[in-house]
Amino acid sequence: MSANTMEKNIDLKVSKLAQNIIGSEIIKLAAEVNEKIKQGEKVYNFTIGDFNPKIFPIPAELKTSIISAYEDDQTNYPAADGMLELRQSVSKLLKERGELDYKVDEIVIAGGARPVIYAIFKALIDEGDTVVFPVPSWNNNHYTYLSNAKAVLIETTPENKFMPKAADFKLYMSSANLIALCSPLNPTGTTFRKKDLEEICDMILEENAKRLAENKKPLYLMYDQIYWALTYGETVHYNPVTLRPDMKNYTVFVDGISKSLASTGVRVGWSMGPKKIIDKMKSILTHVGAWAPKAEQMAVAAYLNDFNQYDKFLSDIKTKINERLVNFHKGFQSLKSEGFKVNSIAPEAAIYLTVQFSLHGQTRADGTVLKTTQDVTKYILDEAKVALVPFYAFGASPDSSWYRLSVGTCKVEEIDTVIENLRSALKKLS
Repeated sequence: MSANTMEKNIDLKVSKLAQNIIGSEIIKLAAEVNEKIKQGEKVYNFTIGDFNPKIFPIPAELKTSIISAYEDDQTNYPAADGMLELRQSVSKLLKERGELDYKVDEIVIAGGARPVIYAIFKALIDEGDTVVFPVPSWNNNHYTYLSNAKAVLIETTPENKFMPKAADFKLYMSSANLIALCSPLNPTGTTFRKKDLEEICDMILEENAKRLAENKKPLYLMYDQIYWALTYGETVHYNPVTLRPDMKNYTVFVDGISKSLASTGVRVGWSMGPKKIIDKMKSILTHVGAWAPKAEQMAVAAYLNDFNQYDKFLSDIKTKINERLVNFHKGFQSLKSEGFKVNSIAPEAAIYLTVQFSLHGQTRADGTVLKTTQDVTKYILDEAKVALVPFYAFGASPDSSWYRLSVGTCKVEEIDTVIENLRSALKKLS
């Protein structure tokens, strides 16, 4: 009997967690798109929240520093909480550019934002605890599942640019153990208004005053601001600790260079928060082994120490991203003005544009009716050769007509062609 035959006859049991885990909807969709590209189709792929390095390369000085660090044999284990040099640079960056004052022992470095989020959940959430988060949002449902916690999803609306308000959380304040927020938001590229975030913070502080009196575990806030440096026009990024200093006791941040420096593959992220929590996260990350490579840490430390080069790079990348977002927004608004059932929300931040295809119930030229969001998504891909991520991949309602358009792989000269492709595809519907 061959090894393959034996394997087929064995019931390979796995854990309940592994049995029921759901993979990334975005990666699944991207794989389908890549298969079309392999078959020779021209597809405009705006699915993954990543950058094409040929269009958006990492800073030249950072690349040189990484190479120099390897040539200097910086290849052994880094410090468990991150190299001191990098934590010092991050502390300085946060204070000088982010209006946040965190000491080096209140910062932990990890291999990107994902290990940071995992460590936050594991440090703060017990089995059966309740995690409250708005949708659409990125991966909170999966991290809640990995923590054996209960997820409470709050569906947001386009009227508020898909950002939550304090009133949305009111019913859950007494039962929640963690609120997970993100601004600028993935997938929408929209941001908190100052008043809305202040009101949410005030509710958390009020709830924690009650819990302190009853000696109960606090209600914590995870605040993902990985896109905070990428804001455009008059948009202002706000964070809970600057707005309400008492929130420093209850807030744990998610941050890093992956988006602001177009360095998704460099894998350097960090978290800052109360020292006790950061220490526990360090211990968790030690056992997971989710460190950022030492050479990259040393290189990022050197790069962030020079604000002139940092500011120059940010200015350049923001100009390039915003140009793409604005041009796509203008294109969608043009289609809307022509009577097509599409829409878009004016870009504010990050690398995403929120777009809408209200095509449910419309009929293709062959008589097929677009009944579901999956049908609409497939039609736009097949007919217009445009790949986007529907908001249901971020926890929104399965029949949501809204999508994320990511511009990190987009060439400016492609935008007019994409809009024309969409116009042609929309004309074929009735």
